[in-house]
Amino acid sequence: MTYTNGRRRPLKRYLKEFWSFPDILITSGLFLISLTLTAPHLSESATWIALVAGMVGYAASEYTIHRFLFHMKPPKNPSLLRLLKRLHYDHHVHPDELHLLFLPVWYSLPNIAGIALIVYAITARLTLTAAFVTGVIGYLLFYEWTHYIAHRPVQPLTPWGRWMKKVHLWHHYKNEHYWYGVTNPAFDLLLGTFKDEKTVPKSKTARNLEQRGKTELHL
Repeated sequence: MTYTNGRRRPLKRYLKEFWSFPDILITSGLFLISLTLTAPHLSESATWIALVAGMVGYAASEYTIHRFLFHMKPPKNPSLLRLLKRLHYDHHVHPDELHLLFLPVWYSLPNIAGIALIVYAITARLTLTAAFVTGVIGYLLFYEWTHYIAHRPVQPLTPWGRWMKKVHLWHHYKNEHYWYGVTNPAFDLLLGTFKDEKTVPKSKTARNLEQRGKTELHL
């Protein structure tokens, strides 16, 4: 998908900013490694099944982690609160700050490694595990790019891209309890968190998730 900014200039600046970010560089390197291991086996149907399963699995986790972990009520434990602030709370406070747009590798890579061990334990095949990981990391990079572009002064060329950007910004600036999907609305539609934006009230805590618990205490 190609993007332009409001004055139709090439997006070299944004492409450079995205691909040169350290966490994206590391993740991209791991993607190339897993793809190299997967490529010789692309003639096998099982490889494609594992690849697609990895993509679907990440798409599902995009929604579930965003909704149930990143948007959990502020914990009383200081360490857990600091973790959530770095992973997501602070992103709602400063939605356009670059380093808060991306999942840090210290969070994403251990999760990928853990699921890879589970897949290998089930399949006992390194090639299928590599294919699954390729699907996961590939979709993760797609997620990161979609999320990045949603918070940059860039206009997606396709109607789908423009719509998903608009939907994500509703989540940030209208109401944090809806529109959790960043790359697609499938799970929002299935689980009832996709609403007509005009019918949803503006939330006082959309820009500060940490204030939710304090706000409820005063109701």
